[in-house]
Amino acid sequence: MHRNIPEELLAARLRAAGCVFAEEEAGLLLAEASGSKNLEQMVRQRCAGSPLEQVLGWAGFCGLRITVSAGVFIPRRRTELLAAHAIALISALTNPVLVELCCGSGAVSLAIASRTGHSLEAYAVDIHPAAIECARLNLAGRATVLAGDLFSALPQTLLGRVDVVVANAPYVPTSQLDTLPPEARDHEPAITLDGGADGLTVLRRIISAAPAWLRPGGSLVVECSREQSATVAKLMAAQDLRPEIITSEGPEATIAVGRGPAGNRAGTAQARI
Repeated sequence: MHRNIPEELLAARLRAAGCVFAEEEAGLLLAEASGSKNLEQMVRQRCAGSPLEQVLGWAGFCGLRITVSAGVFIPRRRTELLAAHAIALISALTNPVLVELCCGSGAVSLAIASRTGHSLEAYAVDIHPAAIECARLNLAGRATVLAGDLFSALPQTLLGRVDVVVANAPYVPTSQLDTLPPEARDHEPAITLDGGADGLTVLRRIISAAPAWLRPGGSLVVECSREQSATVAKLMAAQDLRPEIITSEGPEATIAVGRGPAGNRAGTAQARI
């Protein structure tokens, strides 16, 4: 049985392949493998550079196991800050409406739905087919998963009704893609990482369009880098969203929150994409 295979031997193989947390990974692989052949296959995949989460078939996020598959953006621990702030906002509301853009595996929506009860009306949107398939597995019975380009995927009946929009949109500047770890650079779609020349191409579109969808006093919550945060705050302020930048050191994370005016919402406003 594979459980008799020494964990130290697996850890040595993983360490030789460049895995920084070899001992921890060896334990996870041993625990998840269905037999010795399956274990060997998983170890070979990991040693060849496949992300651990894709080898295991799941990623840990906010205490949950999120199903992930090849070609899907892997949720990062830093994005737990985004989820935690959205949970705090949603928890204070009655019958809240949530929209997650660039949802990937649906990890953020699932974390929010798992903490905020059954009254939540949630929609998760992505443009990538693999992400849509994965999100529908994770969010079955929790949220409506829609395929499309940002807000254009949403029903028009949501205009002026959304309490919270969350987005972990791609924000890596194109020139920095080559500096990413191989697990991301070689195994996650560029569309989930590439934020354009300054990293803010997609975020600009989201910030510009969000006010038409938010109900009075609603909030837009997005992840960005610390270096981008001042620019993101200015973009929000230009759309009459009151900005707040929130950071965390462990792990390092930055989010920008834009709160809409309490009484200035035209439900008939035209959606901007």
